[in-house]
Amino acid sequence: RKFVLDFFFEEKQNLRFDVSSNLSKHDFLGQMFCTLGEIIGSTGSRLEKTLSGIPGKKCGCIVFSAEELSNCRDIATMQLCANKLDKKDFFGKSDPFLVFYRSNEDGTFTICHKTEVIKNNLNPVWQSFTLPVRALCNGDYDRTVKVDVFDWDRDGSHDFIGEFTTSYRELSRGQSQFNVYEVTSISPIVTLLSFKVESEYTFVDFIRGGTQLNFTVAIDFTASNGNPSQPTSLHYMSPYQMNAYAMALKAVGDIIQDYDSDKLFPAYGFGAKLPPDGKISHAFPLNSNMDDPNCVAIEGVLEAYFQSLRSVQLYGPTNFAPVINQVARCAADMTDGSQYFVLLMITDGVISDMDQTKEAVVNAAGLPMSIIIVGVGPAEFDAMEELDGDEVRVSSRGRSAERDIVQVTPSSGLVQWPSLW
Repeated sequence: RKFVLDFFFEEKQNLRFDVSSNLSKHDFLGQMFCTLGEIIGSTGSRLEKTLSGIPGKKCGCIVFSAEELSNCRDIATMQLCANKLDKKDFFGKSDPFLVFYRSNEDGTFTICHKTEVIKNNLNPVWQSFTLPVRALCNGDYDRTVKVDVFDWDRDGSHDFIGEFTTSYRELSRGQSQFNVYEVTSISPIVTLLSFKVESEYTFVDFIRGGTQLNFTVAIDFTASNGNPSQPTSLHYMSPYQMNAYAMALKAVGDIIQDYDSDKLFPAYGFGAKLPPDGKISHAFPLNSNMDDPNCVAIEGVLEAYFQSLRSVQLYGPTNFAPVINQVARCAADMTDGSQYFVLLMITDGVISDMDQTKEAVVNAAGLPMSIIIVGVGPAEFDAMEELDGDEVRVSSRGRSAERDIVQVTPSSGLVQWPSLW
């Protein structure tokens, strides 16, 4: 049978399955534990696992297949023009713009798009625009779409010129006789010049298509974290609980590792003096193997992290650019869609090489790569928000990042950190 579940990439969703042979007697045949992410992240979203739970008996296997429920993910791009619109301005022509409305089940209308205003023109050609098809018709291709034509006024009391109705199905016919609309009882018309639809792919689409996540960790080993042997240090290895770095690593890593098939994670440190010569490094492998920085699963990363704390000297400064560039070089070699790189950087303070870091982020924004920066400890992380392009894209030397690839969050916000891909 099918089970419909809500999938949240940023959460670890634990599942348990008990198998019985008879509903009335509940003859137990075995059980299995997994996460929803394991099923989604398996090749073709198909997972086979062994049942257990009956001592000394082979319980067989259970097989899961996952698929995303279809929804309207199409994106529509269209362009319209008008001819012979009414003159509404006393000292000029008109300043026309269009307002698109989606009809609701109760007969009301909801605005879904406004075009730009074309000043002093009775024959305007508006710029093409893009909006989700679900915003236009909520997936109902025959639902009425109403379009009002207004003459813009500075005081907000825009003059109504006329209106027409159409539907997504009509619009999808493109430039034709079906998409020439009278907007009043006289001669003005609005014409659809072009219309195209593209699909917007989701995270699940890419995973089902075979894309693998490559998870890389970078940990701050600067002296501002405090002496690891002291309980006040953010790196203190208590026998009773994990420190702030280990908790942040495990919170993110436990989720992402479900989508990395080989469970081999490159792990680096930055800002420390390395034995035997005390050379400062901003991208040293935690496992001390320069040729192969991979650690096996999150537990392997934690083990390498604790080992590094015993051998290196915490120093500084806090430079981010070297490790970002290191991962970017790997991502640049894998641009065929088969791999996506996620860099987790855990730090306690202000970035020392902000200019170089911004340049590294701008350069990496065109690559299959995202960066999660987790701040631990009591320091202020406001300066790092400049790297998080939610409001304004990161820029460097006159260039802006192609997309937002950085998410900055305090360790306390890991329960709801957003996905970037």
